[in-house]
Parts: sequence; C-alpha cells; structure tokens
Amino acid sequence: MAKPVKKKRVLTVTAKEQRAAYLFLIPAFLGLSLITYLPLLAAFGIGFTNLNTAHFVKNNTFTPLKFVGFDNFVDIFKNPSVDILNSIYVTVYFSLIAVVGSIIYSMFIAILLNRKMPGRGFFRAIFYAPYILPAASVMISWYFLLMDNGIVNYVLAKLGLGKSFFLSAADTVMPTLAVISVWTCGNLIVIFLAGLQNVPRVYQEAAEIDGANAWQRFWHITIPCMTPIIFYNLLMSLVTNLQVVVPALAITKGGPGKSTRFMSYLIYQTAFRSRELGKAGAIAFVFFFVAAILAFIFFATSSSWIYYEGGDNR
Repeated sequence: MAKPVKKKRVLTVTAKEQRAAYLFLIPAFLGLSLITYLPLLAAFGIGFTNLNTAHFVKNNTFTPLKFVGFDNFVDIFKNPSVDILNSIYVTVYFSLIAVVGSIIYSMFIAILLNRKMPGRGFFRAIFYAPYILPAASVMISWYFLLMDNGIVNYVLAKLGLGKSFFLSAADTVMPTLAVISVWTCGNLIVIFLAGLQNVPRVYQEAAEIDGANAWQRFWHITIPCMTPIIFYNLLMSLVTNLQVVVPALAITKGGPGKSTRFMSYLIYQTAFRSRELGKAGAIAFVFFFVAAILAFIFFATSSSWIYYEGGDNR
C-alpha cells in the first residue's frame, strides 16, 4: 500500500516577508530592551529603595538594600538642598525658549537656503556643521567667547557699550544658553529644507496668479503644508532640550545660584556626587513624568493645527 504523500507547507510571499521582518527586528528589539527599556525600569525601581553608594566608597561595604516606598519622592520635594521644583521650572523654561527659537531660526534659514543662489551647497554645510560638533567643545568655545573677560565683552567695551555678564548673571545665563542651543540646530534646518522642497509648486503659482504677495503665500500655503514637519521638529527639539545637561557640566555647574540646575544635572549631582542613587531614581521618575506631560500636550493639541495633503487636519 502506497504511503500518503505529505504536502509541503508553502509560505505565501506575504508570510515570508513578515517572517523576515520579524527576524530583522530581533537585533533592534534586543538593543532597545537591554540598553533602553531595562535600565529605565531599573532606574524607576531604584527610586523606591534606599540605594546609596557613599557607604561603599568609604567602607567598601554596601548598606542593606531596603524598599522605602515613596519616601524618596517625599524627600526630594521637601528637601531644600534638592529643590526639585526649581529644577523643573529651569528645565521647562529653557526648553520652551530654546524650542521656539530653534523652530523660528531653522525655518528662516531653511527658506533662505531653499532659494537658488551661488554657493548654496557651501552655506548648507556651514549651517549644518554646528549640529555635528562635539557638544562639550561647543560649550567651552562659547564660554571663552562670552565669559566676563572674553572676546565679546572686549569688543563691547571697545565700542563703549559696557560689559554684559552673559554666563555669570542669573537673568542672562538662560537666554544665552538658549541662543547657543539654537545655533546648534542644524538638523532642524535640513529637515525643514527637505519639507520646503516638497511643498507643491502649483499652489504657489495659483496664489501668485490670484495676486497673493510673498507673505500671504508663506502664511497660507507654505506653513499649512509644512505643519507635519513643524510638529516633528517641535517634538524632537523639545525632547532634546529637556535632556539638556552639557552646559551645566561644562561651564555653569548649575549656577549662578541654581539658575541652570537642570533636571538632568540634578540627577547627575544626586547620583554621582551625593551618591544617593535611590533619590536620583526618584528624580528621574519625576523627570520622565514631566516630559510625558509636555509630550501629551503636544499630541493632544496637534489635531487642531496639523494639515495634511487634501486640506484635512487630523
């Protein structure tokens, strides 16, 4: 008696592509899990413990790890030496002025670089270059330019305008750091430039025939067509500027006073200077919560001003 022939399992093209996609996603998933998600969960978990390495540094022994619940969270809000509310304010304030300045500046430069002019490629490279420079080098270079006895103050004194305490006065240090952040937003310029080149030319020509001037074409055609890209740049710039830490580490050390004691710098001080890792984890949790709130506001309000092709806003 003949044996029944087994039918080979034939995968469709779609199934093969899906299986290949899952296989290629495994390295990325493992990388995100091991480098991002697990450390993030660990930091949140540490925030509910009394983990402190100061005793280990002195006596080469760890203190017994103990679950302390919300004690760290209560302490960081009550302890005047931590002053987390000031750090939240400083971080959000810096982020907002840096984001607004970066969007306006990068859009303006992108519009100029989108025009046909001699040396356009050279100028595009020049404006993009600050983005790829090492952040610490950028900050130190600006420090030598803007310090009390720096080149900028020397020029101001020669012009009879008097010195300006850019980095040593609490009321000027934040705008100064925001200007430096704006100067390094070359990535936003490139993204805006790509978006401007995709604005349908037929809309511009139709508006021009109807008598619309340059400002009207920009405001009623270019901006609506660019709103998805504006939203993306706003979100990416917000996330980047919320995590600001290099200015405090490189030049200001959180000062003058506590005027540049950003939340990332506060986490660094608490974890690696005071060695109170439990409290640092609690601060990180609060930091994540603040960033999540701001991101939620962005997404919740985006449907009222983002327009897609065809005139629909979602």
